[in-house]
Amino acid sequence: MPTPEISTEALEATVAAYEAAGRNQTHAAAALGLARSSLQERLRRAAERGLMGTAAVLPGYAIKSVAAKVGDAWVKQVREHGEEYAVPEGHSVKGESALVDAEGRVIQKWVKTREEPSALDLAETLKTAFVDFRPAAKPQKCPAVVDMDLLNLVPCNDWHINMLSWGREVGTNWDLEIAERVIGDGIVDAIERTPRAGLAIVLGGGDLTHADNNENRTSKSNNVLDCDGRHQKGLEVATRLMVRTVDAALRRNREVIVRILPGNHDEHTAAAVSYFLLAWYRNEPRVTVDCDASLFFWYRFGQVMLGATHGHTVKLANMPSIMAHRRAEDWGATKFRYIHGFHIHHTSKIATEGNGCICESHQAPIPQDAWHYGAGFLSGRSLQTITYHSRLGEISRVRVAMLDAEEEVAA
Repeated sequence: MPTPEISTEALEATVAAYEAAGRNQTHAAAALGLARSSLQERLRRAAERGLMGTAAVLPGYAIKSVAAKVGDAWVKQVREHGEEYAVPEGHSVKGESALVDAEGRVIQKWVKTREEPSALDLAETLKTAFVDFRPAAKPQKCPAVVDMDLLNLVPCNDWHINMLSWGREVGTNWDLEIAERVIGDGIVDAIERTPRAGLAIVLGGGDLTHADNNENRTSKSNNVLDCDGRHQKGLEVATRLMVRTVDAALRRNREVIVRILPGNHDEHTAAAVSYFLLAWYRNEPRVTVDCDASLFFWYRFGQVMLGATHGHTVKLANMPSIMAHRRAEDWGATKFRYIHGFHIHHTSKIATEGNGCICESHQAPIPQDAWHYGAGFLSGRSLQTITYHSRLGEISRVRVAMLDAEEEVAA
């Protein structure tokens, strides 16, 4: 808080008490009922105003320094500080800078102001901000006929949105624009060829985006990632693709459950996409967005038990024992059990029906980046949907190969 101004009369009384006490600050302070530090402050102010042995200062000035010789004294005076600053009308204080002396007293202060926007300015700003705003998704018409004994699983794994690859380096060009078109067309094609079912699960299998922030490195291994543009651009494409996927599922299924599992490339982005979808479909009663924060997904459908994880923390071979332990009741009540893993970008089945559970990893729809291509990794590219019957287990699949996408890019 600023130090309150001290009147000339108070300063004169302080000097008189100081002189009466034989220039003893302790005695003078006691006589005035002041703290010794307060007395010292008043004496400094009195000296500035010429009340302690020099001629009174000129109006509007304060003593800067005093030099003396026998019989004479030179007093240097400087312009006294002006009147108290007031913020101009229509402005607000943006910031302040101050120059202070060794005692913390303000020598000079700079006040930064900015023009305060009027109500009309605010209205215009809000109007501009909402020019391209689209409200939450409107409820879509439910398909008239569906088979309530069917469940369609739509794996959306390892899309690595924002990944960048150069055809001359890895054989295939890939960027945000290509990814949005090729993956979007492929997933819609797969969904439109699935049977009409009572339930669809749109399962984000992890690594929806290639990078989790603008540093373009994996958080654990700190590997450098080849990315197309800023992370926010990739996030926008990822959310548009997920909306396109869920909308396509709504056209073929009575209800849709959405779950976005995190991977090693999108640990934080996965949660952001989940809550975006939760808000986007808040007015759609046929969509349920599961925002569970765990690395595992479990779902029981009649005699069918489904499980999934990205695969960067748990090996796929260990998932059956985890399912049996954490979902013991569902394990005992089901006949067909399937676990889906991702992360490795290629297809494999590592457990058979004889072990009570079929574990499967899935291909990714994207080409390889420079690092994986240079390391000699080989894997196909595809998107697919899997249809389960509540009493019979898996009954059909729809697969979309990405070979046509490679030919389109190469052309």
